[in-house]
Amino acid sequence: MAAVDNARAHAQAVLRVRGLARAAAALPAAVAVVLLAGRFTGRIGAPGAADAAGWDAARWVVCAVAALTLLVAGLTARALRRAVPPRTPAVSLERAEAPELYRLIDELAARLEVPAPSAVALTPDCDSWLEDVPPTGRTAPSRSRPPRPGPDAPAPVLVIGSPFLWWMRAGELRALLAPVVAGTAASADPEIAAARRFLRDLDACLDSGGAAPGLGGATLAAPPRPPRRGPAALADRVVRRIVRRLLGACRGHSAELERSVASWASEQARAVDYGLRIAAQEQVGLAYAGWDRLLTRVALPAWRLGRHPAHLNAGVVSALTELSRRDRLADGYGSRLGDRPACDLLEEPGAVDRAVSRLAAELFFGRPPAGTWHELEWADYPAEAVDAGWRAGAAALQTALDRLAPQARPGSPTLTRLLGRLAEGDGELLAAALAAQLARTTAPAPLLEPDRGGRDLLVDHVTAMVCCAAVDTAGGVPGLDWLDGPVLLLGGVRRTDLAGPVAQAVEQGQDGPLRAWLDAADVRLEKPVRL
Repeated sequence: MAAVDNARAHAQAVLRVRGLARAAAALPAAVAVVLLAGRFTGRIGAPGAADAAGWDAARWVVCAVAALTLLVAGLTARALRRAVPPRTPAVSLERAEAPELYRLIDELAARLEVPAPSAVALTPDCDSWLEDVPPTGRTAPSRSRPPRPGPDAPAPVLVIGSPFLWWMRAGELRALLAPVVAGTAASADPEIAAARRFLRDLDACLDSGGAAPGLGGATLAAPPRPPRRGPAALADRVVRRIVRRLLGACRGHSAELERSVASWASEQARAVDYGLRIAAQEQVGLAYAGWDRLLTRVALPAWRLGRHPAHLNAGVVSALTELSRRDRLADGYGSRLGDRPACDLLEEPGAVDRAVSRLAAELFFGRPPAGTWHELEWADYPAEAVDAGWRAGAAALQTALDRLAPQARPGSPTLTRLLGRLAEGDGELLAAALAAQLARTTAPAPLLEPDRGGRDLLVDHVTAMVCCAAVDTAGGVPGLDWLDGPVLLLGGVRRTDLAGPVAQAVEQGQDGPLRAWLDAADVRLEKPVRL
């Protein structure tokens, strides 16, 4: 129980900081009241006394300081009251949608002797946690502040990473959630809950830019408002400085509080599926790697075209199954697939997967180029994402070529023209023109990929044009690899030997290896590519 006592001690330390702040705000007013009362009762600086002038001056100074202190305290209190804590983007699961999952969690909470979570939500991430602030639902996020929890507030919401439900087996999920569910005991402790609310409000106040009326909730944090001027700007700066001081005084205690709570929850969960939890932790890293690769290699090309794959979570199972087939280090993972998957605990896994996949597109990519998302099934991915993506890339490359050599009319989109420019050493100019064009026309996805140089972009677009030519003239077929994304199939075989010749042509101007590859594949260089 040392972790319990330690967590409460740090929570009490945070609350003492809050209490000292309140006392500091009230002290000048209390002194002013004493001085004023002494003046009216004649006990301090009575009229006619030798020291009356000095006490009157002191009363004016103290009253002015008290008024200023109360004004600042009121502005700070209003900022904390109106600031909106960050709200996790998630898909809420009603009990009717997942009765078996709720039953599993309720039984787990009863076995741990802790309060059961008040609700369950899924988020497109490889993590699970308890959320005291209700997550945003499937619809647009609310712009109003969530209700402030009181002493009898419901238990927190259990947020589960959606890839876990599709990749984990039911027993593994129960073992993995045990320490998380055990954390509801800490959330039910009044002192810990009050300390967390205070810290959350301080963080939200800084994130939202101070005491701004009308700040609403957002998917990750409250949106910053335009800068204010004059006295309002001065008041904001003062409030933010006070909030930073309070956070600085609480920072160490906050970290130790959460560390102690995690230790407390881990101790409580030790007796529940401990051996299975160790095996489940291995699956967490695998699920994270598969999910990240699926988003960056498979989902992102479709998102760029305004299409969102409707079943990302089912896709991560296919990706990890493919990994277990290829990688001998993952041989044991495939044998797990005979056990019951955790997604079977949902009434309609497909509908839930569709909602989470749409949320992932909005969260990691944002608004699509066309302004409206179009749902994409995996069976349609090669035609609607791979082939369409290659055509778009080839069209962008053709535009960049036309900009380098403006003519009365655009040049023909042929590989002959492209390879000629690369052989002439124009790769750097073409890469720069392409990068500038894409910067104007392509929406970035900073959450999923780093900034890429023009040379890397040119390699991708030359590859896209070669693939288009192979499809148009050599019987090539666009395909989907669950780990690598779009691939070219020639004669039913995936061609993995294209990257080297393309890189040589772009980086060194040596088009011979690429021409040899194209000749061996029976690709016609002179025929215009269909854009």
